[in-house]
Amino acid sequence: MALLDIRQRAGYLFLAVMLGHLLLISTQVNSRSGVPVIEAMTFGVLAEVQRGVSAGVSGIQRVWAGYVGLRGVKAENEDLKRQLAASQVEAQQQRALADRTQSLERLLDLRDRASLKTTAAEIIAAGATPDFRTLTIDKGTRDGLRPDMAVIAPAGVVGRVLLPTQRAAKVQLLIDRNAAAGAIVERSRAQGVVIGGGGDRLRLEYVSDLADVVAGDLVMTSGIDGIYPKGFVIGRIEVVEKSGTTYKRITVRPDVDFTSLEEELVVLTPAAAGDRSQGSP
Repeated sequence: MALLDIRQRAGYLFLAVMLGHLLLISTQVNSRSGVPVIEAMTFGVLAEVQRGVSAGVSGIQRVWAGYVGLRGVKAENEDLKRQLAASQVEAQQQRALADRTQSLERLLDLRDRASLKTTAAEIIAAGATPDFRTLTIDKGTRDGLRPDMAVIAPAGVVGRVLLPTQRAAKVQLLIDRNAAAGAIVERSRAQGVVIGGGGDRLRLEYVSDLADVVAGDLVMTSGIDGIYPKGFVIGRIEVVEKSGTTYKRITVRPDVDFTSLEEELVVLTPAAAGDRSQGSP
C-alpha cells in the first residue's frame, strides 16, 4: 500500500510539473496575432463567461422592463376606466337633471294654465300591491292638504288625497278599484262615471246606450263629484261595447302614465270654487 501511494504521488507530481511546463511555454509562445497563447485562451474563456452573463442580465432587464411597462399600462388602464366611469355617472346625472327640469317646466306650465291654487308635490313611495293603487307624496297638512283634494299631472288626473299627515300624504290613484270620478265626453257631452279597476284601464259607466260615444273620444272630469275640478283630462275611449239595453260598456285608456309619475300638483282650491272660476270647457 505504501508503494502504491508513493507511485500515485509521483504521478500527480509529474502531471503538475508537466502542466507547469505547458503554462510556462504558453506564456512564451505567441499566437499569430502576437498575443501569448495563455492570454488568448484566458481571454476566450472569460469572454464566453462575460457573454453569458451579459445575455442573462439583458434578459432580466428586458423582463423587468416589460413587467414595469405592463404595470404602467395596467395603472393607466385603471385610471382610464375610472375616468370613463366618472364621465358616465356625470352624464347620467346631467340627463336626470334635464329630465327633472323638463318635468318641472311642465308642472309650472300646468299651474299657470289652471286658474286654481295648487302646490307641487314629489312622490316618495308607492303602494306595495296592485290591488290598492296608491302612492305617497312629500306634502301634508302643514302645506294645506286635506282629504279628497284632487291630484293632477301635466298629462291629466292622477287621483285624490286619501290620508294626509303633517308632512306627507297618501294619494289614491284614479285606477284604484275603489276610485271613481264624474266624467264627460268632450265631443258629445255624454256624461258618466269613471271607475278604476286596479289595472291600467278605467271603465266609463252609466253612459246611456243612446249616447254618441266612439273610440278615440276624449274623456274629461265633469266636476259633479265635488273632488275633481271640471275640465281636466282623464283619458280617451278605447273600446265601446253594448251592455244590455240600457248602458254601454266603455273602456278608457288614461292619459297619465301611472308607472312613471314623479311630480304632480295638489289642487288646494275646492272643486266647486274651481268650477265657478273655470266655467264650462
